[in-house]
Amino acid sequence: MAPQRNAGAGAEAELPEYAGHYRLESCLGSGGMGVVHLARSTSGMKLAVKVVHAEFAKDPEFRGRFRQEVAAARRVSGAFTASVVDADPEAERPWMATLFIPGPTLSEHVKRNGPMAPAQLRRLMAGLAEALRDIHRVGVVHRDLKPSNVLLAEDGPKVIDFGISRPMDSELRTETGKLIGTPPFMAPEQFRRPREVGPAADVFALGSVMVHAATGRGPFDSDSPYVVAYQVVHDEPDLTGVPENLAPLVLRCLAKEPEDRPTPDQLMRELRSVAASYDTQAFIPAQRAADAPRPATEPEKPPPRRTGWRRRKRAAVPALALLLVAGAAFAGARLLDGGDGAPGRTGAGEPSPFSAWATRPAGTAGGLPHCTYGTRLLLCAQPGLLSALDPDDGSVRWRHGLSGGDAPDVSPVLSGGLVHVLTQAGKRVEALDPSSGRVRWARDVSAYSSIRYAGGTLLLTGSGGKVTGVDSLSGETEWSRRITGLDEPYFVSFPKSRWAFAATPSADGTRTKVTAVDAAAGRKGWSAWFDGRLTIAGVTGDSVVLLAGGNEVGTASAVVRYEPESRVTRRVPLTVPIDQAQATVRGNLVCLLGTGGSLTLVDTDAGRQLWSVETSVSRGSVPVVEGRRVYFSAADGRLLGVDAGKGKLLGQTRPRLSSRADAFMAALPAPQPAAPRVYAAAPDGTVFAVDSRDPAAW
Repeated sequence: MAPQRNAGAGAEAELPEYAGHYRLESCLGSGGMGVVHLARSTSGMKLAVKVVHAEFAKDPEFRGRFRQEVAAARRVSGAFTASVVDADPEAERPWMATLFIPGPTLSEHVKRNGPMAPAQLRRLMAGLAEALRDIHRVGVVHRDLKPSNVLLAEDGPKVIDFGISRPMDSELRTETGKLIGTPPFMAPEQFRRPREVGPAADVFALGSVMVHAATGRGPFDSDSPYVVAYQVVHDEPDLTGVPENLAPLVLRCLAKEPEDRPTPDQLMRELRSVAASYDTQAFIPAQRAADAPRPATEPEKPPPRRTGWRRRKRAAVPALALLLVAGAAFAGARLLDGGDGAPGRTGAGEPSPFSAWATRPAGTAGGLPHCTYGTRLLLCAQPGLLSALDPDDGSVRWRHGLSGGDAPDVSPVLSGGLVHVLTQAGKRVEALDPSSGRVRWARDVSAYSSIRYAGGTLLLTGSGGKVTGVDSLSGETEWSRRITGLDEPYFVSFPKSRWAFAATPSADGTRTKVTAVDAAAGRKGWSAWFDGRLTIAGVTGDSVVLLAGGNEVGTASAVVRYEPESRVTRRVPLTVPIDQAQATVRGNLVCLLGTGGSLTLVDTDAGRQLWSVETSVSRGSVPVVEGRRVYFSAADGRLLGVDAGKGKLLGQTRPRLSSRADAFMAALPAPQPAAPRVYAAAPDGTVFAVDSRDPAAW
């Protein structure tokens, strides 16, 4: 094959035939640093190979930037980026090979087809948020997210081109007076304080990219980059044409100050509420016409009612012998710890007379409470406040103020016998005595990208893959090391299990390696490969339960149960894939709730799906299972109870909406069952208890 020639303006006259062992077939495009070629490996795999321009290859500083790009791209290789296959930054013409991703850039798509439809925009924003989460959690800031750096692949958007990205802990600094980035998509701090640019700058760029995708222009538009720079720093963005259900979230991304922008994790959670509007009438056929607000602590006794629930054909589930719902991940399902006994018991061991109650621990100013039941307390975190409530009547046992009005969007965790609360910004962990609320120890965790609880251990993952294990009771560091075989671990863990799990996809996304780590010892236990893209859902005994992804990113098409001792894998296909599935595991049962309200129960012992119903709850909490009930909360504040044997709605409480029309909820807290009560929280700041024995009377 003769050397390729490119007649494009500004292109090099002659292009190389090979980069390393990869044969270059055609030119895909040319940028400021080099030319991107379509290439093939020896086995025939398609690759995109970036070769640095000859004139820049002689510049030591430029070579340094390219080495940085290669390092950053290797660190972030994942589902939402182009995985690095090979690279040689020291070659005469430095090059990097990544998997070839068929599909246009976002810039090309909008230019060719015009603005995206609302449903496409939501999926784009969710995909970009997840990509930034993956990029940031390995300690990298992209710094140049723009439409031409977003590829629209069949399975979702991919973020490319890390030419000016840098590690958060890098000593590399921008030269004085030299701006790096693309002005229409740069954050204010990139103009004002370029040395202090952090992950929030990428979130600002995401907001600008979304405006471009929705309108064909940017939120700050001018032919002059100097005017654009002024607008970015001083003017309000123009969101004309952005769908109404997305505009408030995009506006938050475009906040002038970095600390006012949501994190990628918060974006991903809040986007679930955008999928469809809330249907508060769907399952309230006998709703009371005039529900006047009740006093904060007045017991609620609505008239009994029976409601029907449209459902598909399904098989009956065997009798369930469940006492408490399984504990779940710190970032997903909430801890349900039986502590030292259920509430409402007399000295003789008989249940005391039940009385429903409702209270607002923080008064009318409080936001959505995130609660955990355990140690005979209901522990609820709200903006600036952690409250310990008496589970019998809702009275406040003690309060603990959170600095700076902090608003944690996860429930407190019971670990090592103490109550742990993580600040919203992820900068500080406080461990409190459950009897008094007194701080036993506190720790600055701002340097860590991931914080998880496994058994009595707090797992802290830093940049570079180093993991630290902290004793939950004492706050003392037990061990700190890199885990063998896990270069950049991202753990999923469960407070009641000593195991933490890392799921690592293969380069082509067709397989997933799951590794179990003993959190107490900091040692790898076992690892196994599975077909498809899998995520960790929960644990049951010594087994781990995973969700297998479908053809679209963010869907679950099957439940997989793996038993490490016997190495037996059980795979249960779902009748219909579930979008954005949230799951809880209890024994042999796995309950899943998807965006749009699809509720499904799977028996991993029987190897089949028991039933699936459509609830019309557009956004719900993680479902929980106790005895013969499934409980979950809706975004409008309703608590719903479902018969686990038949998949039939048994009852629901009235809506309790926030008085703020613009209120966004990063995550919905799961109900906390503790027989004979179920505890739940609502957006209006209410925490309430209802009788689990009679859902029809809720």
